[in-house]
Amino acid sequence: DIDHLNPRVQKELVEWLNWLRTDVGFDGWRFDFAKGYSADVAKIYVDRSEPSFAVAEIWTSLAYGGDGKPNLNQDPHRQELVNWVNKVGGSGPATTFDFTTKGILNVAVEGELWRLRGTDGKAPGMIGWWPAKAVTFVDNHDTGSTQHMWPFPSDRVMQGYAYILTHPGTPCIFYDHFFDWGLKEEIDRLVSIRTRQGIHSESKLQIMEADADLYLAEIDGKVIVKLGPRYDVGNLIPEGFKVVAHGNDYAVW
Repeated sequence: DIDHLNPRVQKELVEWLNWLRTDVGFDGWRFDFAKGYSADVAKIYVDRSEPSFAVAEIWTSLAYGGDGKPNLNQDPHRQELVNWVNKVGGSGPATTFDFTTKGILNVAVEGELWRLRGTDGKAPGMIGWWPAKAVTFVDNHDTGSTQHMWPFPSDRVMQGYAYILTHPGTPCIFYDHFFDWGLKEEIDRLVSIRTRQGIHSESKLQIMEADADLYLAEIDGKVIVKLGPRYDVGNLIPEGFKVVAHGNDYAVW
């Protein structure tokens, strides 16, 4: 525990960050437990160390209904993420992990894919509001791995990657999934598609269908992704698109 409001603490942390950047070679920061100190303090560290990228972990609870499942509307949750970025500097390198998308996706792949279309017809997480500042992920060292605090359904992890690696936002791949779970080849294929088609953090998302057993979306008019067990979707796929990746309950054209 340190006093981030103490000028000496701020000065020495900034010196340390600049040493990491100029001498060691790091060029981005991850702010752990960023809700533990104000965004105004984080802004000092970002402004005075000038990283090319900065991402904050702001992990707060979603709003849940009486059934124990997340409410359809999670606007206050994603607004908190947006507020942090705005305070640190929306025109700078600051981003946040999209915990809103993580939480909704966790439940959606369990037969409730309708959750992936918000009340405004857009993606329900931070990527639906400010995708350029949203870092999407399926699991991390806290939610998954040995800590297992909020794990993604283990048999549906690739549906999660099919979503984040084709959608706007900046996707983040979990080390365990890539190196320990035997998913390297499948994830690599999705990364290759994203790169080859030029999908980026601000790509245009058009949600075509969002039912219990089917989520279908087109990105930049170049890529179509399907999640869910519904098999016969040929009538929904425009002419000229061909399957380039597929797996357990997901496909990409």
